[in-house]
Amino acid sequence: MTTAKKATCGFVAAAAMAALAALTIACGSGSAGTSPTPPPTPTPAPSGGTTITITSAGVSPATITVARGSQVTFVNNDTQNHDELSDPHPDHTDCPELNSVGFMAPGQSRQSQNLNTARTCGYHDHELFSDPRWQGKIIIQ
Repeated sequence: MTTAKKATCGFVAAAAMAALAALTIACGSGSAGTSPTPPPTPTPAPSGGTTITITSAGVSPATITVARGSQVTFVNNDTQNHDELSDPHPDHTDCPELNSVGFMAPGQSRQSQNLNTARTCGYHDHELFSDPRWQGKIIIQ
């Protein structure tokens, strides 16, 4: 490397370090009287859990309330298969995020997708859609 190139590289490196030092000082130089913005107050969690259990008696709880962005876990503790989907039957279009639960063999659990929109989502077992024991609601706040 020639002497001119070495001098140029040295100058560029020194300029970059000076710029970095100036940026660091500028970012950290707040006035002593300024206090940081406090974090927002958290919104209390809605009542109820985010798990729905399926037994031979039906779904429990039949109605739950969750925060927007939550996922709901369905647990099949019955000895029969269940196919949990959004209302209405047979279209399943009210809350498509619930359709990811779908078919569960005994002992399986599945999660909904994120429930981002505030609304009430009805769901049912696709094979037993007319039996109220297998119907429920998820209230998204």
